[in-house]
Amino acid sequence: MEQAFIAGVVAGYGIAIPVGAIAVLIVDAGLRHGFRTAAAAGAGAATADGFYAAVAAIFGAALAQVLEPVAVPLRVASVLLLIGIGVRGMLTVRRDARAEPGAIPLPPGAPRTFATFLGLTLLNPMTVVYFAALILGLASTGAGPAEKAAFVAGAALASLSWQELIAFVGSRLHRRLSPRARAATGILGNAVVIGLAISIAIPLLAGPR
Repeated sequence: MEQAFIAGVVAGYGIAIPVGAIAVLIVDAGLRHGFRTAAAAGAGAATADGFYAAVAAIFGAALAQVLEPVAVPLRVASVLLLIGIGVRGMLTVRRDARAEPGAIPLPPGAPRTFATFLGLTLLNPMTVVYFAALILGLASTGAGPAEKAAFVAGAALASLSWQELIAFVGSRLHRRLSPRARAATGILGNAVVIGLAISIAIPLLAGPR
């Protein structure tokens, strides 16, 4: 169960840390509206990440059985896809860091802000692609419900901790994060994604025992 939780934590930070559109909007919400609004936004984003982690945990093993004849090619594809996400993030992080946050008008009240960011993250193409790759690449997140729950909890808590951190930072800053700071966190997050791909690839390279 501990291994499943750690795998979930890695997956959660892998999707949460890269400074993409959602993260920039959470920081911007803190800058414009204060911590309460930004915290609600971060919780909405983390809830979406937890939902996709649950899909990966619940249906990953079932999909693996159905797709067993092509399991190895699919795992290779998932490795390549995750590496592609990470490398693309590395290449574009400087551009994204320098871009102005695309501020959106937030509805009044924390519950509505939560719902807004939940919907935005669920529809975020990078989130969908990332967890789709996890469903195939991490086909086994544990043998029983406890391990699967640990994986989902790890992913959700990791995402939530990061989202709330950037919400706090945004609420405390008097100006936007510098391009260098955005680039640093973006590189770190995308490095986690690439590391996850490597962890999936190692058993493939080792071959059957």
